[in-house]
Amino acid sequence: MNLKQQAGIEAASHVKDGMIVGLGTGSTAKYMVDEIGRRVKEEGLSIIGVTTSNATEKQALELGIPLKGIDEVPYVDLTIDGADEISADFQGIKGGGAALLFEKVVASYSKQCIWIVDQSKLVEKLGAFPLPIEVVPYGHQQLVHLFTKKGFDPTLRLDESGNILTTDGGHYIIDLHLKVIEEPIAFGEYLDSLVGVVEHGLFLNLVSTVIVGKESGVETIQALR
Repeated sequence: MNLKQQAGIEAASHVKDGMIVGLGTGSTAKYMVDEIGRRVKEEGLSIIGVTTSNATEKQALELGIPLKGIDEVPYVDLTIDGADEISADFQGIKGGGAALLFEKVVASYSKQCIWIVDQSKLVEKLGAFPLPIEVVPYGHQQLVHLFTKKGFDPTLRLDESGNILTTDGGHYIIDLHLKVIEEPIAFGEYLDSLVGVVEHGLFLNLVSTVIVGKESGVETIQALR
């Protein structure tokens, strides 16, 4: 069993009967969704899932997990998702799987958020992982020019065929190669101020628990808030 799978299975153990559960997107979250599907089938676990991408929705339906949309539930009890980087003060970068907008919507309406990662995702400061910025197609090149002028080293994300990647929400993604983000909260506010930016991959002051798959086993860390 690999580190991501260990973390995913451990995270699924936090799901209890009657919960409305946000189901994350990505390679680590996939293991968590598989385990929840197993519990629904074999243990009679009764939950409602709220998915963060078309891919997770397809997976959950195949596993027989009952689903509702984010607008069909009053809140989400618990969201479990992966992360691309988690800093020492429990801020995060997400969006490597191009689902950051839907992931942040679901996380924002959740009472509790658990992130599941392998130990390679834990860093002192954010920024080595390229920061995804989800933007509307109209005027996206103007944002690329702006980010270039600012020295943010932007690249427009392409799909496997070499075409511009389009998110589930119909947007494009510009990845910023920043190396280090000294002040994530201030930088997030700057990005929020830009016309044409729909959302960014800085997930700030959201996570309550981090579950880490390590060579020595699974470690659960409570975020200090």
